[in-house]
Amino acid sequence: MRPAILVLLLLTLITGLAYPLAMTEIAGAIFPKQAQGSLIERDGKVIGSALIGQEFKDDKYFHGRPSATTAPDPADSSKTVPAPYNAASSGASNLGPTSKALNDRLREDVNKLKAENPSAASVPIDLVTTSASGLDPDISPEGALFQVPRVAKARNVSEDKVRQLVAENTSGRLIGIFGEPRVNVLALNLALDAAR
Repeated sequence: MRPAILVLLLLTLITGLAYPLAMTEIAGAIFPKQAQGSLIERDGKVIGSALIGQEFKDDKYFHGRPSATTAPDPADSSKTVPAPYNAASSGASNLGPTSKALNDRLREDVNKLKAENPSAASVPIDLVTTSASGLDPDISPEGALFQVPRVAKARNVSEDKVRQLVAENTSGRLIGIFGEPRVNVLALNLALDAAR
């Protein structure tokens, strides 16, 4: 019995304490920015993370994907109060394709986006659907280009200049194979502010 207990304690120390601490130190040394949450600073103040979306409502900014995250209702613990991009409540809405609530929200979002962005283009799907985590910081290049007329009008700049900023802030596939091209909404909005 004694050897089994000693092995259990030894492996617990190695795999439960030493290994995680060593990996944390190595990650911090090799990837310091990523290990600290990929935080984005402006004027010495943290304004967000490249990994977690934020809600932008102003017409002069690009809007990200809708977020399905919620917060506990102070009067009811059913977690039904919308809390966009709430990292403490990450998750999808779990509404299926036959859900009336989902279909109503999609219809409302499409109509709202068409009213805000009057163009002949159809609304890109990522601007009305939530991601599995509810925290997605990126949109598709099509989602960004769809919003160009609204942003350009609100900022009183040419659409070509805004399109150029979208192109400059579009990331390609990882090593040319994995994922899809994407635009980080916070980085794009910061580039817009810097271009003034």
